[in-house]
Amino acid sequence: MECKILRDIIAELNRFSKQVKEEDLEKVADEILQAKHIFVAGAGRSGFAARGFANRLLHLGFAVSFVGEPTTPPIQEGDLLIIGSGSGTTGSLVVSAKKAKAQGAHIATITIAPEKTIGSMADAVLQLPGTTRQLVEGKADESVSIQPVGTVFEQLSWLTYDALVLYLLKKTNQTFDDLLARHANME
Repeated sequence: MECKILRDIIAELNRFSKQVKEEDLEKVADEILQAKHIFVAGAGRSGFAARGFANRLLHLGFAVSFVGEPTTPPIQEGDLLIIGSGSGTTGSLVVSAKKAKAQGAHIATITIAPEKTIGSMADAVLQLPGTTRQLVEGKADESVSIQPVGTVFEQLSWLTYDALVLYLLKKTNQTFDDLLARHANME
């Protein structure tokens, strides 16, 4: 017997995915293709999705670091900081965005709220539907999603990052074998 809850979640994601604009995805991809070094940042569950994306960028052959890791180099002019933040106001991510701008780096963000702090500093914005604790000011609108606050954004972030990977795979004329050759072999 099929799992109705899982089917309902997938149907919801399908419905919300129609709000994601391909031209926004392409603009973020163009920023990635032009960057000398890519820095990826995110906090909480959104950060887990961002980490997965950083891993795939590595598989694609890009110079990439996740912000906050001990081996992360300094950001410089010509680099790109990609921030996944539903609210667009997460304190540590705002600090990172300000530091990146001060160094002359570009910023791309995946967010629900492009008008908030991080979105207003970004060179490319990929807006996703959803809600977060900060955006609903303490009260979740359950009519927006059948899932708890933030979940739709986090899930769509992961899927949108994967869409970016497929777009970049095509733009860089690579195959799955090319990515596999860069996959970790010391796990």
